[in-house]
Amino acid sequence: MATVEQQTPGENPLVEGLERLPVHPTTLVIFGATGDLSKRKLLPALYNLAHEGALPERFNLIGSSRSAMSDDEFREVARESIKEFSRRKPDDQVLSGLLENVRYVSGTFDDDSVYDKVKEHAAHFDQEADIVFNRVFYLSTAPGFFAVIVGKLGEHDLDHVEGSDVRVVIEKPIGTNLQEAQELNRAVLDVLDESQVYRIDHYLGKETVQNVMAFRFANGMFEPIWNRNFIDYVQITAAEDLGIGTRAGYYDQSGALRDLVQNHMLQLLTLLCMEPPVTFSADDVRDEKVKVLHAITPPSPDSVAQTTVRAQYSAGMSGGEPVKGYLEEEGVPPDSKTETYAALRLDVDNWRWAGVPIYLRTGKRLARKITEIAVTLKPVPHVAFESEGSVGVQPNQIVLTMQPNEGVSISLGAKIPGTRMRIRPVNMEFLYGTAFMSQSPEAYERLIMDAMRGDATLFTRDDEVEAQWRICDPILEAWSQSDEELPKYPAGSGGPAEADSILKEGDRWRAI
Repeated sequence: MATVEQQTPGENPLVEGLERLPVHPTTLVIFGATGDLSKRKLLPALYNLAHEGALPERFNLIGSSRSAMSDDEFREVARESIKEFSRRKPDDQVLSGLLENVRYVSGTFDDDSVYDKVKEHAAHFDQEADIVFNRVFYLSTAPGFFAVIVGKLGEHDLDHVEGSDVRVVIEKPIGTNLQEAQELNRAVLDVLDESQVYRIDHYLGKETVQNVMAFRFANGMFEPIWNRNFIDYVQITAAEDLGIGTRAGYYDQSGALRDLVQNHMLQLLTLLCMEPPVTFSADDVRDEKVKVLHAITPPSPDSVAQTTVRAQYSAGMSGGEPVKGYLEEEGVPPDSKTETYAALRLDVDNWRWAGVPIYLRTGKRLARKITEIAVTLKPVPHVAFESEGSVGVQPNQIVLTMQPNEGVSISLGAKIPGTRMRIRPVNMEFLYGTAFMSQSPEAYERLIMDAMRGDATLFTRDDEVEAQWRICDPILEAWSQSDEELPKYPAGSGGPAEADSILKEGDRWRAI
């Protein structure tokens, strides 16, 4: 058998360190390069990749935005953004090397001259290096420009370049409903092949989210119990302790369901419920995820009231300080019916999960910030341990925490020391920070590298996006037609009491 050193890259896609294999020389073009996402996430991610030697040996960056500025001025903007938002203090030599070949093109995204200049700069890089660079176009813009930019790439022959792999990274949201998602997918696929499109969901780039697959498929002890025979119910929680801040313009048009459930939380659900893929290639993994989404029957208009809850936060205390209610936030209409909390019960109707309720909940201004998946096993059939002072035998829980304390815990029943048989729950825990003693890379670092490498595993496919919207569309439609007043929950609380109404008998929410 070949050792790891003797294996060729194609022999084992999970060989440790494979991500450090050389990546083809790449020219990255960021549309919206002076925007908030670029400054806070993309440019710092590029620096950290450069610092770790992960970027291609030959790498060029072209920024494009409406702001008028020179190459040097954009270079300074990038430098300051990296210094402010990088997860590590920048090294001047690495930073200067990264920004040495930066070019900047100003103009609106419907301006043909922008694409002519981008094409000219990219061709110049090719000629200067005497090689053809791959092209990656990153659409860090408002969603309304996605179809416009892709269309212009096609008009200017930037969608296919001889000798080059061309890829386009599209940020969320992919539409605000199923119809818009389908229209955008059609517009994009009129120009590009699906293999060229990388729809990014940054949640999938988080180490702890990827660990869901490792936890399930790399440990033989869990697979035998990962089904309806042993699992009672599942909860997926994405709670935030902050309000909407300055995002009223976006958030009031979106709401909790569109903002987190339709994308991030349904992605967590698919990773938790998917069957083992034949290989960990992009299409095999995404095929299994889509099967899970197709197994979820979208709620009917009549069932929405029984399986979903929405609410808004009212004034309360957060972090020991009094805070406003949602309707008092700057920029929010006083009669807004936008939900800041959403909870729903879904059923995955396949052999493995039939009859296991899966609860999803997310909200702003809750008691604390936490993202976790909690799998509650069925209770033991015979309880012979009840006695005075005993908490009793509680169902075992497996909890995968994505933030803030990344790790996995398993609750067990254990005997309290003493002369009597008294039982209480205890936890066995694995924490990322103490186990690996290293700082996890930012999600965007992994995803940018995957896009340059051509690995679409952690990106969503067109049918996947549309399947997610088919689940959420009926809920949004029913909510929009409802005249009922939204329930309220105080800021800093665990959410509305009405959320209990969707739980099946015996199930209960974990404390936030």
